[in-house]
Amino acid sequence: MFTGIVEELGEVVGRETSADGVVLTVKGPEVVSDARHGDSISVNGVCLTVRDKDATGGVFATDVMPETLARTTIGALRVGDPVNLERAATLGTRLGGHLVQGHVDAVGTVVERVTGECQELKVSVPSRLARYLVTKGSVTVDGVSLTVTAVGENAGQGWFSVSLIPTTLRVTTLGSRGVGDHVNLE
Repeated sequence: MFTGIVEELGEVVGRETSADGVVLTVKGPEVVSDARHGDSISVNGVCLTVRDKDATGGVFATDVMPETLARTTIGALRVGDPVNLERAATLGTRLGGHLVQGHVDAVGTVVERVTGECQELKVSVPSRLARYLVTKGSVTVDGVSLTVTAVGENAGQGWFSVSLIPTTLRVTTLGSRGVGDHVNLE
């Protein structure tokens, strides 16, 4: 379980295709500082398991199975890409966001971005999931806990909007997401 409060903006530093999927290596000194083999770390909202770590170098490696590659945006990550990172919650964790499993329900697409000091993202969502979104409800976009500001449908496609405060724009990947970018949704 996670809270959707991103702890660190990490970077993909390695990607190797294996017989069973992909081995992804991520730099995230804060989240790897106390990580152990088998711990869960959310990478762009996807719960992944630490396979190896190098705390001195601030990196960890994780196995990504074909199912995860097919159902999330993890398969599109390349070396140099920034990623939102969060360690799994503990019983003592503050729940500043909402409870998040790290099991992505769908991939959405940013369809509109309204800029200003606080910005708004409008994201398409598969129709089968649109009915679960409500104004003032919670949603996780690339692992970031957000409040839904509006919901609707356009040409048979569901959508929702979220507002992004300056802190979210600065410390997560959502500050650089643009129209046409794909995002993990939970």
